[in-house]
Order: sequence, then C-alpha cells, then structure tokens
Amino acid sequence: MKRLLVPILAAACIISCNHNHTDSETPIRDSIPPMGFLTDTLEKVSTKVGSGVTFINFMKSLGMDYSDAHSFTQIKHSDTLFDVHKFRAGNKVDAYYSRDSLERRLEYIVYQHNKIHSTIFKCADSLAIWGYDKPVTVETKHSDVTIRTSLWNDMIDAGASPLLILELADIYAWTVDFFGLQEGDRFRAIYKQSVCDNETIAISNVEFAIFTRDTTNLYAIYLNQGDRGNCYWNEKGESMRKAFLKAPLKFNRISSGFSYHRRHPVHGTVRPHTGVDYAAPMGTPVMALGDGTVISASYAGGGGKTVKIRHNSIYTTGYLHLSKYGKGIKAGARVHQGQIIGYVGSTGTSTGPHLDFRVWKNGSPINPLKLESPSAEPIKAENKAALDSLFKLNMNLLK
Repeated sequence: MKRLLVPILAAACIISCNHNHTDSETPIRDSIPPMGFLTDTLEKVSTKVGSGVTFINFMKSLGMDYSDAHSFTQIKHSDTLFDVHKFRAGNKVDAYYSRDSLERRLEYIVYQHNKIHSTIFKCADSLAIWGYDKPVTVETKHSDVTIRTSLWNDMIDAGASPLLILELADIYAWTVDFFGLQEGDRFRAIYKQSVCDNETIAISNVEFAIFTRDTTNLYAIYLNQGDRGNCYWNEKGESMRKAFLKAPLKFNRISSGFSYHRRHPVHGTVRPHTGVDYAAPMGTPVMALGDGTVISASYAGGGGKTVKIRHNSIYTTGYLHLSKYGKGIKAGARVHQGQIIGYVGSTGTSTGPHLDFRVWKNGSPINPLKLESPSAEPIKAENKAALDSLFKLNMNLLK
C-alpha cells in the first residue's frame, strides 16, 4: 500500500490509504482538531490495552479497518512520536466515535503513553497521526509535617504529595532513618512540583528542607555546582551525601539487634550475634552501603549466600542469608553506593526471610546502628557565599 508522509511540527503525518480524497490537497493542520473538540462533539469510549494483544488486532477491536491499522504500523517511528513496538499492555486508550451518523463511525483513537504524552490517530477520511502533550505547570510549594501516626498519612493530611516522601528519603538517606521516625519528628520543605490535570505527577526539585527531632535541626540546601556531583548541603557546607547509607535495604522491622548474648533462634544456645537482622520480604533488593570492592560472594555455612565488601582500609560490611546475588557480584568486583548486590532470602541457618547485616571496623565487629559515617567532599569554597545566601533566604520563607 502506497503512503505519503507530510510532516508537521516534526510529530505528525498524514497517510495515503486509498480513501476517496487527495492527501496532497488536504492540509494536515486542518486534520488536527483542538483536544476539547473530541470530548465536546464525539462519543468517547475508554479502555486499556489487553495483555498479549497486537496493535492491529486491538485497533480492529475498536472499529478500525485492517488495512488502516496496517498502514499505521508502516510508519517509521523516527517520523513520528509513535513506535508500534512500544505498544504496551495496560496503557489507557480513548476511542472517539461520530454521534450524528446512522452507523457509528470511529473518528479518533488516543493512546496514552503516560500521564502527559499521548499519540492521536485520526481514523476517518485521511489517516493521520501526531503526538500530544498535556499542559504541565510547575508550582512552588511549602510543606510542614509533624509526625503523629506515619509520615505517609501525615504528609497527605498536611496536603502534601506523597511523592515528596520519596524525595526527602533520598536527600536524607545518609542522616535520617526513615524506618525509625518518632512521634513529634517534623519535616519542613520548599519544593517545586509538576502538575498535570490537577494531579501532582512529580516533585521537580526540593529547594530546601529541615528535619527536626527535639531541638536538633538537620538542614538540606539545594545548590548545583555543575560538576554532576552532590547537590545538597547542610548549613555548614558539608555534603548531605555520606560515605555510607543509613541502611542497606527497605525493611519492615529490625527483628534482632547486635548482641554478644543472644539465644540463637534455631540452635537455642546463647552465642554472639554481631549484626542486625532486618526482616523483609523474600526478594527485597539489598544495596551496598557504600563504594567498595567485593572480597567474597559465596555460600558461608550458617550465613548462607553471603556478600562481603571492603569499603576502605577501615570498614568492611557483610550481607548474609541472601536468596541470590546481584548482577555481576563476585569477588574482585567494584560496587557503588546503592548498587544492588543481592536479594533478601533465607539461605543457611534461618527461620525466615531476613538480612543479617554486619559491619567490621579495623577487623572487629561493631553495631551497624551506631556506625558513624564521615561526610563526603564539602562544597567548593567559591560557592559557600551563595550557599549562605540561600540558607538565609529559605529560612525567612519558612518563618
């Protein structure tokens, strides 16, 4: 089938499909109605792409001719914003039909790639396809949340997006244990959020934040030095990024602490437990606490599948009872902070899925919960004055 592509805005084309018209005489711009036109004048039917359904069969189920559906598959995705190979099950689709004809006729199909971007197929008369992005606005917001029940619920009750929790958790990953928050802990933040259709779809950037516990304030100030490095600093210019994460995984609870006199849950004998057990579901990703070199990734008797990482001349960490190792994890491999080195399991001597996490300092075991993590590189001297100005400005905004 011969087709003719006439580009517009680098994102739309019109296709010659043996309809009763001359494509070259039909301006492509006239084929693109305002989005409001679809809802105001046509019957709308919403559905989702089913699992295992091909593009052509799905389009046919909505009323498109096979030949027309096939024509859309012949468009090179470099010509438009649509690639038939990225047609995904579960994505929302809106079909629009004529209301004033004796026989209902398919006019347009809107395939939603995500909450912002869609591809529109014009199905009647001349076939056309183009991309459409919903308007997105960026708002500056202030949030002040005091923990009463849980950070998630309290954040929602305060009118803030739960997405802010993820950003704060990332910023404070090295200084605040988000699984050990206490009633009365307080978060204040100035941030930018992206809004589409009255829904917050992303936190664009956290400009400033304060975490308060009792009389202690932990400040986080955003300043990008343009070196692709850390962007968050405290009021002293120290990096918010530490040498180690606060915890190597997202866990449900601490099921057993560091002790030299713990009764073993399997053997029943009293013996040292020089680590912390984090109860977590089977398969939970386990992350390297910091940069380092894997010194072993092997089965270690009662510890089951175990990974040991040497971070420097002082600190070594161990991850026990793993169900499997992360990709490329073997002795000698270099790992980066936050890299997945394994998954929670119950190998070895274990009563259920958990991570037995251990830390050694100068070869001697220490309590991981009392590990003091040194700061990374401080802010550049030439940027300290700008950081001071941002700190004062944002403190005044939160008063």
